[in-house]
Amino acid sequence: MRSINSPSVLLAFGIAILLAFAFLGSRGIWDPDEGRYTNVALNMLESGDWVHPMRNDYVGHWTKPPLTYWAIAASIGAFGSNPWAARLPCALSYLACVWLVWRIARRLVPERANEAALIYATLLLPFGAVQLITTDFLLAAACSAAMACWIESRFTQAGNAGRWLLAMWFCFALAFLIKGPPSLLYLLVIAVCAGLLPQARSTLAWHALGLLLFGLVALPWYAIVIHDTPGLLDYYLGVELIDRLTEPELARHGEWYGWLQVYAPTLLLGTLPWSTHLWRWLRSLGSQFRLWRMRDTRQDDPVGLILFVWLVLPLLVFCLSRSRMPLYLLPLFTPLALIAARQMQRDQRAFASMRMVVAWVVVLIALRAATSFWPTHKNAEAWAEEIRRHVDFPLHKVVFVEDMARYGLHLHLGVQVEKLSMQPVADRLFDPEYDGNFDARLEADPKATLFVCKAERWAEVQAAFNRRGYQTQRLGGDYQERVLFRASPNTRLHG
Repeated sequence: MRSINSPSVLLAFGIAILLAFAFLGSRGIWDPDEGRYTNVALNMLESGDWVHPMRNDYVGHWTKPPLTYWAIAASIGAFGSNPWAARLPCALSYLACVWLVWRIARRLVPERANEAALIYATLLLPFGAVQLITTDFLLAAACSAAMACWIESRFTQAGNAGRWLLAMWFCFALAFLIKGPPSLLYLLVIAVCAGLLPQARSTLAWHALGLLLFGLVALPWYAIVIHDTPGLLDYYLGVELIDRLTEPELARHGEWYGWLQVYAPTLLLGTLPWSTHLWRWLRSLGSQFRLWRMRDTRQDDPVGLILFVWLVLPLLVFCLSRSRMPLYLLPLFTPLALIAARQMQRDQRAFASMRMVVAWVVVLIALRAATSFWPTHKNAEAWAEEIRRHVDFPLHKVVFVEDMARYGLHLHLGVQVEKLSMQPVADRLFDPEYDGNFDARLEADPKATLFVCKAERWAEVQAAFNRRGYQTQRLGGDYQERVLFRASPNTRLHG
């Protein structure tokens, strides 16, 4: 029997829509991450080349497969070049995850399906990530959809299992186009669950057909770009897959204790305000292990075992990997929401009061408002406003000299953005630190280019321009400890 104060499904999705779209376009694009994604998507729109992700006209951007760029580019093409459109795919992915949690809960925790959806919608980490332009929410939606399809294939009538397995493989193909081989970690979850909880029905033929569907959807893009780009396969397999798993030099928080620094606070804070239900679940695992250890008793609680493997197996892999970031855990918040709802049911606890939920939603909206107007040097919109105040000439390019490029200016100013080095740069085909060499770019007429450098290096940069026969002109005072300037050929030397 449902609790008296159980939320309605309309309330759950109404809150989710509010949290997804509140202040969606109020904040400018934040560099570096949001700027990189929108920059590549805009280059696809402007060039018409949707196959080869490009940082600019000279340098490819191969760190991620194309589906996230396609989604952003399609949204900007439909709704205009603005932050709201750029963030729309992530907001829709968040809403898709809320719906998927509700759909899965109807199968696994039917008495608490509405609660599960509302729990996911109000978890702190998904709420914080919904308006960040990254691959992570699209990946979370695709992997959650794949798991939902597999669960339906297990619990539905035998005649319907095949189509759900085909849908599962299609979702994994989308995930593979979002983040590549790491997305298949959740296929391992399914394999382990299927091994621990074997079914009488045979699904081998459907899996074979699904694997063919996966290949038809996921692999053509890889085949094209690997054919067109010598060395790309070695880069994907060597650097983006193996090295990021094993080499701390290429990783993030690669120290042996890095998993504790990153994932412990992510789970502790990211599961607010529903952490107490998850703590009770954690404390109950001892008795559950005794049940799951024996083959004859596993079928007594298949739902609990599936949720446990879905959460713990990927988490273990993330901890062992040498590349660790908080948003890597985002796909795990689907099983976390389901576990919290199920634990609430097992404890026979009433859902939290609507007054508490409303208060928490108000807190979240206040946090979103504060973030939207928080001053930061990462805000490309503020950079664009400063540039407009000082540039009175037709501007086609902004070049950052020995400094972090603000690629978000591509969306806010409609210009190309580059990052150049004053020193000769190594010939690195994939993910180079700089877009090119200082001398090579200066061969073109720089009159429509704005240059930016750190104020502390202004004398050095000015001298480098002068040695190459260019005179510089500062535009305004320092901004964010940077100098904005333009350069023109010295007529006495170039005449």
